[in-house]
Amino acid sequence: MNEMYLSVSEVNEIIKNMLDNEPRFSSIMVCGELSNYKVYPSGHHYFTLKDAESSLKCVMFRSNSSRLRFRPESGMSVTAIGRISVYPRDGVYQLYVNHMIPQGEGDLQFAFEQMKEKLEKEGLFDERHKKPLPVYPSRIALVTSSAGAAVHDMIRILGERWPAAEILLVPVRVQGEEAPGEITRAIQYVNQHQLADVIITGRGGGSAEDLWAFNDENVARAIFASHIPVISAVGHEPDVTISDYVSDVRASTPSNAAEIVVPDQHDIRHRVRILSSRLGLSMNNIVSSRRELVLKLSSRKVLQSPYEYLNNRSLEIDRMTERLLNSMNGTIRDKKERFIRNAALLDAMSPLAVISRGYLIAQNKDKVIRSVKDTKTGDSIQLRLSDGRIDCTVDHINNEG
Repeated sequence: MNEMYLSVSEVNEIIKNMLDNEPRFSSIMVCGELSNYKVYPSGHHYFTLKDAESSLKCVMFRSNSSRLRFRPESGMSVTAIGRISVYPRDGVYQLYVNHMIPQGEGDLQFAFEQMKEKLEKEGLFDERHKKPLPVYPSRIALVTSSAGAAVHDMIRILGERWPAAEILLVPVRVQGEEAPGEITRAIQYVNQHQLADVIITGRGGGSAEDLWAFNDENVARAIFASHIPVISAVGHEPDVTISDYVSDVRASTPSNAAEIVVPDQHDIRHRVRILSSRLGLSMNNIVSSRRELVLKLSSRKVLQSPYEYLNNRSLEIDRMTERLLNSMNGTIRDKKERFIRNAALLDAMSPLAVISRGYLIAQNKDKVIRSVKDTKTGDSIQLRLSDGRIDCTVDHINNEG
């Protein structure tokens, strides 16, 4: 009996060839729910697609996962497109995914809503972060394609409305895989070197795929981080991108952005003429009022005859001086009379005045004797008269009055 022996590797290789050569498995669409979704440092995505009864292992290599428009998560229902093959090392067949679409809506719309929700939660759309546009910008940076009609419209409108502004074109691709990186770097470059007072970034109309660069997360974060105000001008009025939400001002079209960013020179000229006319009228009124004042002042005597005015003032000073001196003399006289009256009253009440009328004062050691009780027999006392003092010794005290 001839038996055919096969190694494990040979068996796996045979099965792999069978699957690889099966046309139905070369490009297949599989619907299911994502489970155990993991992204490895290599950039490869590993996950399982499952339904109510079965599961299918899947892998999406980095080259394909980098083109995803949304962020896959476990529990999400998707349609995976790829091929069925065997991984010989483990002997496991799996789906090698080339593309993946969220079920229920297009992947672009789903990615847009997903990115919008993420950035909104982080506060990138908050009005408090919006910067005001300069009223009269001197330099404007256009971060857009140099080949599109949009840039020519913006340059034309800016030149017509405000030719004083310097326009700096920073050419970038606005669609394709390289576009988000170029737009991001251009915005960062203008900020790094302070090349403008305001930035306009955008492009003309197109499909959702054409406008997708302005839904990129890195572009949104570059706009948010810009110290220079940014106007987003992408597509037409109905088109809305993530850049519109995160920018400081959203313009409905690139042409509208050019109208928003600068004033109209014709409006400014008209306003200047009105202000100039108002200023002229105001100056005429001021000059007229000042002329009347000058005429009124010139008619005064002080200007017509300064010496007479000074003489009159001198006479007034003399009269005031005389009144002041009279007032001072009267005050001094009153004070002097009051002083004399008070001195007379004090003199009348003075003990010396009493003594001069024939009275005397008895003292015992400089203490006035007011009663016989204030002295005793043998005390030395003094009798003070108007012209001197008599020293005495008490020989007898009579208590009778």
